[in-house]
Amino acid sequence: MSYTKTITIDTPRQGLHEITERIQALVADSGAHTGLCTVFIQHTSASLTIQENADPSARRDLEAWMARHVPENDPLYTHTHEGPDDMPSHIKAALTATSLSIPVVDGRAALGTWQGVYVWEHRTRAHRRRVVVHIG
Repeated sequence: MSYTKTITIDTPRQGLHEITERIQALVADSGAHTGLCTVFIQHTSASLTIQENADPSARRDLEAWMARHVPENDPLYTHTHEGPDDMPSHIKAALTATSLSIPVVDGRAALGTWQGVYVWEHRTRAHRRRVVVHIG
């Protein structure tokens, strides 16, 4: 059995945007009882992560840490034709993940109690992102 679906995620701004419920719904729709859920983002300026979804301060701290370590407007960047967030967005995506593998157990993505799946938008303006979910 194999199930693949591409979903669209609208990111209103830079930062972490939770998609856990959408992933769990796709796992349920697939009918898989056990297997593997692979989540893949089709972009080079956004990424995926599994992170705490209980306390919003954890997300804010992650976003602030990344902004400090990969600043915009670094004079050493040469890839800047799309704006000051262009090269930093590619670096942030390279430091994080473009795909995730999550076990499917008892018909659900086997995330821990406080784990959520997030699209991490690295560009400052809103974007429409494509995420491919494969369950097999």
